[in-house]
Amino acid sequence: MPVLDVARPDFLAEEDLNIFADAVGKFFDEHATLEDNARWRANGVVDRDLWYKAGEAGLLGLSVPEEYGGAGGDYRHEVILIEQMYGKGVDGFGASLHNAIVAPYITHYGTEEQRRRWLPGICTGKYVCAIAMTEPGAGSDLQGIKTTAKRDGDEYVINGQKTFITNGQTANLICVVCKTDTSQGARGVSLIFVETDEAPGFERGRNLRKLGLEAQDTSELFFNDCRVPVENLVGGDEGQGFFQLMNQLPQERLNIAVQGMATIERALETTIDYVKQRNAFGKKLIDFQNTQFKLAECKTEATVAKVFVNWLIGEHLQGRLDAAKASMAKYWVTDLENKIIDECLQLHGGYGFMDEYAISRMYRDSRVQRIYGGANEIMKVLIARTL
Repeated sequence: MPVLDVARPDFLAEEDLNIFADAVGKFFDEHATLEDNARWRANGVVDRDLWYKAGEAGLLGLSVPEEYGGAGGDYRHEVILIEQMYGKGVDGFGASLHNAIVAPYITHYGTEEQRRRWLPGICTGKYVCAIAMTEPGAGSDLQGIKTTAKRDGDEYVINGQKTFITNGQTANLICVVCKTDTSQGARGVSLIFVETDEAPGFERGRNLRKLGLEAQDTSELFFNDCRVPVENLVGGDEGQGFFQLMNQLPQERLNIAVQGMATIERALETTIDYVKQRNAFGKKLIDFQNTQFKLAECKTEATVAKVFVNWLIGEHLQGRLDAAKASMAKYWVTDLENKIIDECLQLHGGYGFMDEYAISRMYRDSRVQRIYGGANEIMKVLIARTL
């Protein structure tokens, strides 16, 4: 029985989606075991082979049209993938970024040649995607980026540095946010894909050590007179990058809220199981009123969040998700995620502080949710503009 008594909305309850969810769950049970996850955390990166296996299982390019090698699904399939990954603690695998953040830039804005060139490889795992937005001096302020791309004949020459890039050690197809015209502000921003195996001047930096998400490779990237063909400019027109980013960021922020909900549910399930087994002062922890009240509060807040997120998924499927609503979901759910996990860790007592317990890892891994995808303070600025 699910930990939250929230009925699955009709658009997520179709039989084929239930079958798909079971298949995704079985895939991670088989290919992302506790031992696998421990190894990935120790190595700081998920095995490259998992990407090929996910491609073979049809889990990459879920919403890419079939004519380009994809599954031909929609955002519901991306939601199910996220729910299964985060519900099972496989949050080091950057497939949701690959599928639901990077690939849409090609699907929605790429030329026909770009779609046929890159999308099939994205779906098989030949390509692993990343998006290089953040720089040492520019995070949530995308207009402040310094990376440039200057045209030289039939090539762009890219110079700059990126940091905190998810999939950075593994990715071989990277969407680089850069300025093709430094005098035009937002209108000078463009998106250019770099195929790293064919890009002189591209260099990977450190696989950064982090507070959490140890299995997710997060890297520095350097572009030193990095040359790529002009055909790698997304859509073929300069100066469209900022608008392309703004159009896709609501889905990215909804992704983060879906991730947060899956983690909240996992934390509650783990904690309820723990307090029903753990004894203190001659009785189970669940029998103490404090435990009951704390978990009652957590379940209530989580239920409210689940209903809100489900509603926004429906809005997105209808093309009605705007920046403000996505920002509400991103900031509120991730704040709640950290609050509930903190309460759950407290109920584990000293064991909650031990790395061998899942709640300890959830506590660390969840902290960045309030930062990436746009810091929660920025989300409030976007919401405030609607007042």
